[in-house]
Amino acid sequence: MQTIEVLFWIFLFIIFYAYLGYGILLFVLIRLKRLFGKKAAEQTNETYEPEVTLFVAAFNEKDFLAQKIENSRSLDYPKEKVRQIWVTDGSNDGTPDLLKQYEGVEVYHKPERAGKIAAMNRGMEFVKTPIVIFSDGNTMLGKESIRRIVNLFKDPNVGCVSGEKRVALTGSTAATEGIYWKYESTLKKWDAELNTVVGAAGELFAVRTELHEPVEPDTLLDDFIISLRIAEKGYKIQYDPEAYALENPSANVREELKRKIRISAGGIQSIVRLKELLNPFKYGLLSFQYISHRVLRWTLAPIGLLVILVCNFFLAMQAGFFSWENIYVWLFWGQVVFYIAALTGWLLEDRNIKVKLLYIPFYFFIMNLAVYLGFFRYIKRQQSVNWERAKRG
Repeated sequence: MQTIEVLFWIFLFIIFYAYLGYGILLFVLIRLKRLFGKKAAEQTNETYEPEVTLFVAAFNEKDFLAQKIENSRSLDYPKEKVRQIWVTDGSNDGTPDLLKQYEGVEVYHKPERAGKIAAMNRGMEFVKTPIVIFSDGNTMLGKESIRRIVNLFKDPNVGCVSGEKRVALTGSTAATEGIYWKYESTLKKWDAELNTVVGAAGELFAVRTELHEPVEPDTLLDDFIISLRIAEKGYKIQYDPEAYALENPSANVREELKRKIRISAGGIQSIVRLKELLNPFKYGLLSFQYISHRVLRWTLAPIGLLVILVCNFFLAMQAGFFSWENIYVWLFWGQVVFYIAALTGWLLEDRNIKVKLLYIPFYFFIMNLAVYLGFFRYIKRQQSVNWERAKRG
């Protein structure tokens, strides 16, 4: 039983660290940095307004075109310094023809559908501005998003800037997505202050055009791979939560699970392709942040949830399942209650019954279930780059 006990506590620590402990450690580290570190150089008041390209790789987005174009034109940045490029490869719902009706919008289209990353690789050939800003066709940007992103590029050490994904709060799925993204936003702010953000948000991110390199055509998480390969070169990924992209939440938990399975499959693929970043002797603080914030959540933490449940079962059985003076008994029944709450929340959500107390357990559960399903999908090579988008609420 001693080996089982050791495994239990090791994996319990890994789970705690991956989801909460790293955030606590970040909180401490940035306060120490503020206390003992050098003050950041003050930004000059000199106007910095380079030309930028708003780049959208779109597939069948006709329902959002009018709103997206209006949103893009309303952004607070000199209109003559903003190019709009849309790559609509594979779209067959009239998206390319509708876009061509808008003045100042460059449309590049091929009838063949090869996936988002292929469209991005092809479209980058037409980008001539020093900064390119990627966003999705169905997300609306905050009015100051371009200006705030560009402002961070004043620092020559910044090679990529990530905006924030915001979820319109409607319904329980939105509530859970909203809670998750608020927590992620806080971690990103702290990551950026300590050293660098660990991966950009595909809904809104920007790179120095000269640093962009074509990515493998079967890449699932283009934003993650592109941004971290820039970080590998020694540049920082910065973050501004006020540069944001707003989108509707997944229509239901089933649709959210579909989205997270794809992300998880892409996460496993990314770990394989960015294996050099696992070497802290070469990449130092970047490796520490990458492993703590991303790798553990896609590998050991989900495995650990199963390990501690099994280990806890045997430890509680040895003590007697109702020996309430034993900590393993309390921890075992605590896990049982948690998973019952998660499954109950899922069942009720499927029936459109909202119980706020159950939001977090079932969302946490599907996040980790998605890692298992995504891993098997990656191993079987079943995740196509031409993925089926999740339905939005």
